[in-house]
Amino acid sequence: MVPYVNREKSWLLFNDRVMQEAEDESVPLVERIRFLGIFSNNLDEFFRVRYAYVRRISLAGKSGKKEFGMPASELLDDITTTVLKQHDKVQKLLDKLIYKLRDEDIYVIDEKNVTDDQVEFIRDYFIEKVAPSLMTIMLDQIDRFPNLKDEAIYLAIEMQKKNLDKEKLKYSLIEIPTHKHGRFIVIPSDGKEQYIMLLDDLIRFNMDYIFRFFDYHQFKAATIKITRDAELDIDNDISRSFIDKVSRSLKKRVSSEAVRLIYEDRISENFLNRLKKLMGVDRFDNIAPGGRYHNKKDYMKFPNLGPAEWEYEKVNNLPIVGFDLSKSLIDQVKIKDYLLYTPYHNFSYLISFLKEAALDPKVQSIKITLYRVADDSRVVNALINAARNGKKVIVQIELRARFDEAANIFWAEKMKTEGIELIFGVKGLKVHSKICIIERKEASEFVRYGFISTGNFNESTAKVYTDYTLFTSNQLLLKDVDMIFDFFNANYRINKYKHLIVSPHFTRKEFERMINNEIAIAKNDGEAYIHMRMNSLVDVRIIDKLYEASSAGVKIRLIVRGICSLIPGVKGLSENIEVISVVDKFLEHPRVYIFGNGGREKVFISSADLMTRNLDHRVEVTCPILDKNIQREIRDTFDIIWNDNTKARVFSEKSSNKYRKTSDKKVRTHFTTFEYYKDKIGKDN
Repeated sequence: MVPYVNREKSWLLFNDRVMQEAEDESVPLVERIRFLGIFSNNLDEFFRVRYAYVRRISLAGKSGKKEFGMPASELLDDITTTVLKQHDKVQKLLDKLIYKLRDEDIYVIDEKNVTDDQVEFIRDYFIEKVAPSLMTIMLDQIDRFPNLKDEAIYLAIEMQKKNLDKEKLKYSLIEIPTHKHGRFIVIPSDGKEQYIMLLDDLIRFNMDYIFRFFDYHQFKAATIKITRDAELDIDNDISRSFIDKVSRSLKKRVSSEAVRLIYEDRISENFLNRLKKLMGVDRFDNIAPGGRYHNKKDYMKFPNLGPAEWEYEKVNNLPIVGFDLSKSLIDQVKIKDYLLYTPYHNFSYLISFLKEAALDPKVQSIKITLYRVADDSRVVNALINAARNGKKVIVQIELRARFDEAANIFWAEKMKTEGIELIFGVKGLKVHSKICIIERKEASEFVRYGFISTGNFNESTAKVYTDYTLFTSNQLLLKDVDMIFDFFNANYRINKYKHLIVSPHFTRKEFERMINNEIAIAKNDGEAYIHMRMNSLVDVRIIDKLYEASSAGVKIRLIVRGICSLIPGVKGLSENIEVISVVDKFLEHPRVYIFGNGGREKVFISSADLMTRNLDHRVEVTCPILDKNIQREIRDTFDIIWNDNTKARVFSEKSSNKYRKTSDKKVRTHFTTFEYYKDKIGKDN
């Protein structure tokens, strides 16, 4: 037996867990539909990144067997087979959920179900709002086929005149402008029945208006969608700025190679073959027939026209016990550390901390790393405010954060015009660490304050991503943080950190040392354990070390949201390892590493998953938790997840995504955790 699960197959298993949420009848109805959107969005990213990577290996004539555990060409076939099955399942599930809406007098109609009362609204809506933004391409009139966007869906249209014998078919493409109008149009209704129409179908209904200049009488429209390789090709021209290089590379992405084509199965074979030839889609690409509607990621924003209970209850964020937003946060952090755990706690603590630093006359400088920035970033606005108040602001912004490159370039340019000093990372390394340090002049000395996080400083994702952020004035920790910013500017120098564990130079070595320590404790009949919580576990060397620890008797509990290449519960290999995954209301995002250490437990939060890229090719920060109360809090919340008997799936050799159900008191991570923090507030009062 090969002791690893293929990374790509494990990723598809994770997405299957997302689909399970759409299948679960205990999940609110509209949320089930939205989980199908999340599934589709995830799959798009998978093809743009992972499938594209395997495809490049195959096209290069390389086996890839050492990396993938099988030939790359065979893996591509396996992926295609799995995805086709998932597609079929998703479509049937979506149909089922739409029928459930009908039972509640909510109808999703197409162009064939329009009533006489609805015609006027649909026609007026199209003419006034949609038609001006339509991009229609007459394929018979152009010499060069356009680059189709990989985030868009198109209607591929065959047009014909009445006399079929004398007139040839004409072809056109229409890009569906969901970015401007959304995907779902709610049609006004006077009765109890309510109606929703997809933008695709609204356009289909108005075909005669779009082509009114021609004498066409029959239209056959089928949707198509193309996915492109998302890898950036950044050149080494030293004469251009890094922003310019990334910008140029983003433009190239628009015309990068197609890796996947999905088409509505009613399209004619002649038209499909013509499109495949024009787009350069070949046998190495994933080509799949599908249903009528693609880009199901749009269902993430499906409107709720029913009762409030069709969505998850909107729960107000809780305050951090003892951390008073009405007082100086810096003064409070001077006394003790505090832990922010979003979305259970209010992200405003982080914004308020930065805003206070921007106004505080004693603050001399702010240094921060940014990886993914919100569209309307209050974090960036606070930094600009600080710069305008004369503070020295240094921002390390990662321009290569995948799919956020354009947004980060926008913010980088904006900060640059405000006099903020920008750092664009380290050659060959992405900066994925989540750190901030503030220097304050107090009496005759500089005192540091800051925060270290497992997640992005992004108020939008903080509403749905679970993440820890440690606020601290521990000068020893923050001295190490300051050394990381020194490394950004002088990366030829390898610093020695006393407390933080920093990739790419030390994380692998230190994690292996701590695992070895647990092995030694177990061999001496001591209580040895390792508890970890992360997004992905892929690195083979770390997995082998965990197998070794299991064989030595170390008890290992792993909470892995997504990809897990380790196989737990195998006798003689991993019988002391248990692995679960929780997919539910929120996206599990923290990285937590706990080592028994012979009774002197060590607890860490980290930006790093146990993937080769995080250990060896990124700047990551793993931070020890030194405050005993915060250690307990992280341990408590770990235990809540571990005891989940509602949304936890148990990993096994069979890779079945089986739910863990027990007769014990119901524990559901995201709801039980809220109750845990509400109880803490009650005890404080």
